[in-house]
Amino acid sequence: MTRRWLGLGLCLVLGFAIGAWWREPAPINQEARAGDKPKSSKSQTPPRDGKLRIIAFGAHPDDCELKVGGAGAKWAAQGHHVKFVSVTNGDIGHWRMAGGPLALRRKAEVEKADAMLGVHSHVLDIHDGELEPNLENRRTITRLIREWDADIVLSHRPNDYHPDHRYTGVLVQDAAYMVAVPYICPDVPPLKKNPVFLYYSDNFQRPNPFRADVVIDLDDVIEKKVAACEVMESQFFEGGALGSADLIPKDGAGREERMRKVRQGFLDRALGVANKYRPKLIEIYGPDRGAKIQHAEAFELCEYGSQPNAVALRKMFPLFAN
Repeated sequence: MTRRWLGLGLCLVLGFAIGAWWREPAPINQEARAGDKPKSSKSQTPPRDGKLRIIAFGAHPDDCELKVGGAGAKWAAQGHHVKFVSVTNGDIGHWRMAGGPLALRRKAEVEKADAMLGVHSHVLDIHDGELEPNLENRRTITRLIREWDADIVLSHRPNDYHPDHRYTGVLVQDAAYMVAVPYICPDVPPLKKNPVFLYYSDNFQRPNPFRADVVIDLDDVIEKKVAACEVMESQFFEGGALGSADLIPKDGAGREERMRKVRQGFLDRALGVANKYRPKLIEIYGPDRGAKIQHAEAFELCEYGSQPNAVALRKMFPLFAN
């Protein structure tokens, strides 16, 4: 009899406890879920000085510099706050070296390049070739956008030859809604206004080709962009992951010729963008100037995030600074 009453008493106590817990509402913004714990409490938000806050994501330490280095330099020269984020550390992006030594080398290269462009630099410690569109990485991207209090966010499109490029695009797309949702990553305040999200240009056609909504004249900053890209020798002078010892010159004359070819490759890339989107350049800059522009970068407005009209979108870009 005593055991029966003792068991009944324990059941009643547990029942009341569970009922009280069930009825008690969760405290608002008091505790994050275990998976939402911040990796860093240091705020990196730029000052609220009336200038734009731009954050660009590239899969590897060189992608932002190639795709938006010119626009980034122009924004920075106007006093806007620009941050380039390399989502992986690039630790397999070379034919001769890999791992920690390569990651450190590429971090040093991209930080030097970004300093030349006048932008902030951030390299995430995620292995090259292993980026996944998972919840942890989504939270990381969401926090970075919030911390920068971004007005403009740029990334790869999610259809691309490289899985890291594709998944960078997917992660940024996923963050395009989450940056304003209070109960994900509650350790960082949500944005009150959703940023404008844009894609870098590319030549991929399936499932849908790139559409140029903004094309920027780079003629006044092309030398700065090329010089910054040249600093990343592991990727361009030495050929990166698909290079070989055959690319490394044996003497000074050979090195000079190799540098000339690398430099011309950057110029040809920018000329190709200008020629491909010449009608848009003429639409934006007028027939006289638009026809003469030799170097350009192009961007497509993402259908997620804020949707500025054509006039507002053009005002966000340094189109007529020179």
